[in-house]
Amino acid sequence: MILEQFSLAGKVAIVTGSSTGLGQGMVLGLAEAGADVAGVTVTGAAATKKMVEEQGRRFLEIRADLGSLEPIGRIVEETVAAFGRVDILVNNAGIIRRDDAINFSESDWDAVMNLNLKSLFFLSQAVARQFLQQRDMQHGDGGRIINIASMLSFQGGIRVPAYTASKSGVAGVTRLMANEWAKHGITVNAIAPGYMATNNTKALQADAKRNAEILGRIPADRWGLPEDMKGAVVFLASAASAYVTGQILAVDGGWLAR
Repeated sequence: MILEQFSLAGKVAIVTGSSTGLGQGMVLGLAEAGADVAGVTVTGAAATKKMVEEQGRRFLEIRADLGSLEPIGRIVEETVAAFGRVDILVNNAGIIRRDDAINFSESDWDAVMNLNLKSLFFLSQAVARQFLQQRDMQHGDGGRIINIASMLSFQGGIRVPAYTASKSGVAGVTRLMANEWAKHGITVNAIAPGYMATNNTKALQADAKRNAEILGRIPADRWGLPEDMKGAVVFLASAASAYVTGQILAVDGGWLAR
């Protein structure tokens, strides 16, 4: 039955940036579908842990700052030690820095690129190696990697040069990894959220002029919410999407169609 293909019962997911916002929404969706979750967080994820456990699933909090590559090996090791395996990776952690391109600093550029793109790639590499090891041990059938892209994977934006570069890069490496790893049963896709009501967009929501301009462009006539990410992430994490790879799925209320 098709609904059984969407079940994540017995699966283990790693989700970065799991404490609030879109990350928290996706963690909850995965747990509701049956997965146990290792949540990577800088600040702690007590609220997320409570939500997952209320669904009868397990949640492992892993404190790590993905602004550097140092914690990547430990993230995989701690997940496997706790749950015995990894089946799904959601690369959600990210930051944004705003300034005119003419003034944008090297330090802001490096901070955004290191977290949004460099760590995303190398954590994906580490998890893919775990997928292959599980397959060699006949304990796995590949795996699912889901990156979080952006509307700025398709558009240029303004005053966010490093963010635009990083999210355009996310779309590119998503396709690259999909091409190389499909033969191993590993799918690699991305979700591109539209304008979402999260901490990253508080300044835009508070700016009456920009808020009105943004809403005027969204056919759904509202900002997205973390729960709007649940269906997309569960689909891409499940057997229902076994023949879907290298895709960037927009969850944008129709923004790109306008």
